[in-house]
Amino acid sequence: MPHESTEHPEDVVVLVGGDPVPAGPVPALPDHAFVIAADSGLHLAREFGLSVHLVVGDLDSVAPERLAEYEDAGVPVQRHPVDKDRTDLAIALDAARRFAPTRVTLLGGYGGRLDHLLGNALVLAADAYRDLTLTALVAGATVTVVRDRRDLRGRPGDYVSLLPVNGTAVGITTDGLRFPLQGEDLPPGSTRGISNQFLTDRASVQVEAGVLLAVQPGAAGPASD
Repeated sequence: MPHESTEHPEDVVVLVGGDPVPAGPVPALPDHAFVIAADSGLHLAREFGLSVHLVVGDLDSVAPERLAEYEDAGVPVQRHPVDKDRTDLAIALDAARRFAPTRVTLLGGYGGRLDHLLGNALVLAADAYRDLTLTALVAGATVTVVRDRRDLRGRPGDYVSLLPVNGTAVGITTDGLRFPLQGEDLPPGSTRGISNQFLTDRASVQVEAGVLLAVQPGAAGPASD
């Protein structure tokens, strides 16, 4: 489990525990990424054979002997109290911000609990992380956080749902989707953006103000640029 120190990595991958390790090949993750494991995200790293560069969290879900392996290998560990006001994901994203990466990809974070899934989705859309370009691979789907413009990848006929978060998403324009939006607003709770579809293998979503979560069910890897 060698690790390399990188001051300003282009890509950061955040591993969050909870999700079962999926069958099949390792999800398509950025090459040469700086990898942060949040708590039992260490288990995902081991299963996928990923080198870890930083461990954060309360570490209450990691076997002591597993953690010791990483400490003995010289991987930095940032311990936090078990009784805390912030989740391990938020702690990991704060750590990622300090490296000023171009992109951050999250893997995991569901674990069969709806409260964890919804809470983590809201963390990704939080204003505190507006400077990060975020994509999450969670619960068998790819979630792309859209704050300005994001380009999405898929296959013709693939579904994508556009969900406004933290208020109305203003001036939404799409390209490459079956049901186009042209400068439209989506308030919270709107179903206008549900179950759109790719026309080709590329699509784009742009928003003038606000935040959208572009959810692609069944996507196997980062489906955005």
